[in-house]
Amino acid sequence: MALALLDYLDSVKERDPAARSRWDVLLYPGVWALGLHRVAHWLWVGKLYFLARLVNHFSRFMTAIDIHPGATIGRNFFIDHGFTVIGETANIGDNVTIYQNVTLGGTNPSTGVGGKRHPTLRDNVVIGSGAQVLGPIEVGEGGKIGANAVVTKDVLPNTTVVGIPARPVPVDLVHYSPGFVPYGTPCGEDLDPVRARLAEMEEELAALRRELQALKAREADLPEVKAS
Repeated sequence: MALALLDYLDSVKERDPAARSRWDVLLYPGVWALGLHRVAHWLWVGKLYFLARLVNHFSRFMTAIDIHPGATIGRNFFIDHGFTVIGETANIGDNVTIYQNVTLGGTNPSTGVGGKRHPTLRDNVVIGSGAQVLGPIEVGEGGKIGANAVVTKDVLPNTTVVGIPARPVPVDLVHYSPGFVPYGTPCGEDLDPVRARLAEMEEELAALRRELQALKAREADLPEVKAS
């Protein structure tokens, strides 16, 4: 148990350069919110719904983070800062990072049946501050949601989406931001989707010009055909 806690604190420290020690991490509201959620979820699974809600209410008061007791959360989950809402049927994998003011919100199914209403986040997902991830969608492993994005459709694995509505960023992120990407949003002008698309079009135009020049050169080398 102690080793698991130390591993968790170290995983948070790796993702937050502001943390100077494990003691620092122990004071983070996201760490407290997760610990209290573990208790609330255990009570919820045991059908002690009122007690689970009571723990949830206390946790929300203490941390400004609202995690429904029914939400399922994997290992090394980290909420950096507060004011985050996670719904009842949300399913979160391992090593997921969420920044402040994020909502994993639900939809109201037209059938009126509760069912799966909230998102599923696979392992190693990063969600930037202010993002809204809505409905029973899936964010694939290694997916990144940019700050203030509104996501209503599935996100493919190892894909970064930005904007309202969220769309994939058409660049190779490994080139710009290797390793962990804070806030799910690699920085730099080269990450602007319009600039990236313009760069791609310029490369395509240059390639077409080279092909045209090669064709002209071949035509110039051909012998002239005399009319009979």
